[in-house]
Amino acid sequence: MTTAVYPGSFDPIHYGHIDIAKRAAKIFDTVIWAAYDRPMKNLMFSTEERIAFMREAAKDFPNIKVMPYHGLTVQFARSIGATVMVRGLRVTYDFEIEYQTALTNRQLAEDIDTICLMTSLKYAFVSSSTLKEVAFLNGPISTIVPPFVEEALRKRLAQLGEDHDEKVKIVSLRE
Repeated sequence: MTTAVYPGSFDPIHYGHIDIAKRAAKIFDTVIWAAYDRPMKNLMFSTEERIAFMREAAKDFPNIKVMPYHGLTVQFARSIGATVMVRGLRVTYDFEIEYQTALTNRQLAEDIDTICLMTSLKYAFVSSSTLKEVAFLNGPISTIVPPFVEEALRKRLAQLGEDHDEKVKIVSLRE
């Protein structure tokens, strides 16, 4: 039986993430969909909130298990018995980043392979950063995220108030 880990920050999840998780579940016996608890980026949602989103999205897939993790991803993968890491690719830029990460992980753990799944075409433009930027500008996001994520995101933006730009740093694709 093959266990794969699908790691990331998932802040928040979107349909592209869900697509990769579900497709990985068709390939591997068990997929551990894992949210990194301390990524080097500004987060809108706590680890617990991100895990709750992921669990809701994966509830109809019994071979997808959701959990948080910390530390090196390869160490986490070993601790749960995973021999494969799943990553999603959207654009050429993703390939460069994922290739470098896969080589680093391979150096750290020769026994763990990285498998990249190409995103479905309809999600090729979706990233959590883009999603948050559209939401900040009060744009429509219902085709990008499930309703429970949209509701939570809108609620979080309302909590932040009008000056949310000062409270949450956004990486713009335009800059």
